[in-house]
Amino acid sequence: MSVMLRGLKPSRLVGSLSLALLTTACGGRAGGGDDGPGIDDGIDDGIASNSDGTTTTTTTTTDTGPKFDMDEHDAMGMAGDCGDGGGGGMMGGGMYSYIWISNSPEGTVSKINTKTTIEEARYAVGPGLTDPSRTSVNLFGDAVVVDRNGGITKIAVLEDRCVESNGQPGIQTSTGPNNVLPWGQDECVLWRTELAVLDYTIGARPVAWEGGLADGCPDPNPRVWVGWYDGANGHFRRLDGSTGAVLDVVGPVPWSGLSFGPYGGATDKDGNFWVSGWQAGPLIRINANDLSVQTFPIPATITAQQWNYGMALDKNGDAWIASAYSVYHFHANNSTWSELPIPGAFSLRGLMVDKDGTAWIATNDPPGLAAVDTETETVLAPSIAIPGSVQPVGVSIDVDGYVWVVDQSADAAFKIDGDTYQLAGTTTGLNQPYTYSDMTGAGLDLVTFPPPE
Repeated sequence: MSVMLRGLKPSRLVGSLSLALLTTACGGRAGGGDDGPGIDDGIDDGIASNSDGTTTTTTTTTDTGPKFDMDEHDAMGMAGDCGDGGGGGMMGGGMYSYIWISNSPEGTVSKINTKTTIEEARYAVGPGLTDPSRTSVNLFGDAVVVDRNGGITKIAVLEDRCVESNGQPGIQTSTGPNNVLPWGQDECVLWRTELAVLDYTIGARPVAWEGGLADGCPDPNPRVWVGWYDGANGHFRRLDGSTGAVLDVVGPVPWSGLSFGPYGGATDKDGNFWVSGWQAGPLIRINANDLSVQTFPIPATITAQQWNYGMALDKNGDAWIASAYSVYHFHANNSTWSELPIPGAFSLRGLMVDKDGTAWIATNDPPGLAAVDTETETVLAPSIAIPGSVQPVGVSIDVDGYVWVVDQSADAAFKIDGDTYQLAGTTTGLNQPYTYSDMTGAGLDLVTFPPPE
């Protein structure tokens, strides 16, 4: 097999080959679940204290719904030979050569080509008034977006995965930011699952696809995690990626009692769902196999200034959390914390780790970026200015290693060269964009296919 790579920086070349060099034919778990977005009632919830001071919550569910066989996945274009990108043209065609950014006030999400910086489509994410924020991209490039009014919606990245539904020839779908089809009419919007009657203060926020490998290839039907708050407890669901059906229910998980509750989420290579809470935490880990929950309090060394916000995982599955003046590093192997102050920066927001081991953090004061070496826990750059930046919220990494910064007040997304810190492109015309999750899929790719030591 020959591989042609264009536009890749040498420092990022090895990591970018991770998926393109897989040649094993894909198999996978046959996903299952209820035949609709219902919730299993047979739940046994329990909370126990551990000797290390953490707590564990165990939730069990009974799944009696139908199972889907591989032929059904193949028909959706979600299985195939790993050599061509897991069946989805992942390296440059589908995966994270797109970035998915929510336009919160208008209830839409934008699909932007990271190579050209052109917005190629914009989708309504639900009926009526929606308030989308976090997005998550799976290893096939398809996205989900959650809105804080209570739903999660899946959108196909490629037209051959869209589903004919209106009898008209061809696929009817958005062709750009000025072509948003009414809800229910875009055939690339695959499903929506309503979660609960929620609002901005307690609405759904953390969301993350599982990676999952079967015979060395991405699972053709990955599952997706999502969570929300009821003002006192966190609630979490794991959904079937093909249908949106609820497979597993976890919670209630005791939380901080502060507004917003569970805030950021990511999965590790084993599919465990990590969730951090707004402002005071906590950090939790939901076990992908038995659904038990471990709770890890986030240290408050500068208590009055603790303002936890963005969260991501590095290649080892360690959690990194941005706070007011510092970045916290949770060492998953021994459940300990490190704190790394960012001098001169305040109000740290979204955070993402690239394949070189650099954590990129959005900063509001001054507006821009900070960079941290996750291997040595050293600050590489406390303040990187971005021309035109006003209020950075989210950070992501694209397939070529460029850093993307979503700016809510600038109505724009900025593409930054991670080697030179220079502006490499800008996408304008967004509407108060607010996304700080794994909006390209690079975070999931990092933990699923970590670069060699």
